[in-house]
Amino acid sequence: MAVHLTWNADVCSIRIDRPDKRNAVDLATLHEIAAAQSEAAAKRARVIVLSGEPPAFCSGADLGGVELGEFTDTLLSVLRGFGELGGITLAAVEGAALGAGSQLAAACDLRMASANARFGVPAAKLGLAVDTWTVARLGREAGWSVARRMLITGEAIAAADLLGGFIHRLGSWSEAMEWAEELSALAPLTVKAHKLALERLFSLVADGAENPSIDEVERARLAAWESDDAIEGRAAFMEKRAPRFRGQ
Repeated sequence: MAVHLTWNADVCSIRIDRPDKRNAVDLATLHEIAAAQSEAAAKRARVIVLSGEPPAFCSGADLGGVELGEFTDTLLSVLRGFGELGGITLAAVEGAALGAGSQLAAACDLRMASANARFGVPAAKLGLAVDTWTVARLGREAGWSVARRMLITGEAIAAADLLGGFIHRLGSWSEAMEWAEELSALAPLTVKAHKLALERLFSLVADGAENPSIDEVERARLAAWESDDAIEGRAAFMEKRAPRFRGQ
């Protein structure tokens, strides 16, 4: 099992356990996270804590099994799934949260990060492009300026530099669990109502209701995935060399 689910009263802990891959997610791991979400929903968890086995929260997608289609569709379903849970979702981030790691963190309601945590979306270094939902989510949660830096430069940003915006508190996993216990005492119907309102308002942008050019954005994303640069980016990553992008 790549994902472990444990309970402490009304708090559900979902922990990614692929330390040899720095908790990079593949399709099987995403399915396990989705199954954990279903159990959390069925048992009415008041707080769901998402974390990763050290040394990382999630270093991204496992590039050995990442393709446009089933993997990207499943990832988006998992990301949306955290918003659909009635309980509070809390990302407890220690170490790297890159690519899919930052996407998973952004999908949660709250984020606590350790001093060594860092966030980024290095898609531009791989010749890939994230979906519109992720762009909108990062823009809303981190602020558009920070989202631009993450998406355009691919740079990793330290948690301390995101405090007060994308990061709500600095602290360890154990401190995140203590916070989760406090959060579990809040009125669940109030939490559900407020979370539903936040998610529905967010979906107006994420689903393109306010953007008539959404089809153009999607075409640009697909073009990146289908390009020679995408092949070169992944090959360079596997071969541990600098990629040679040609814009085609």
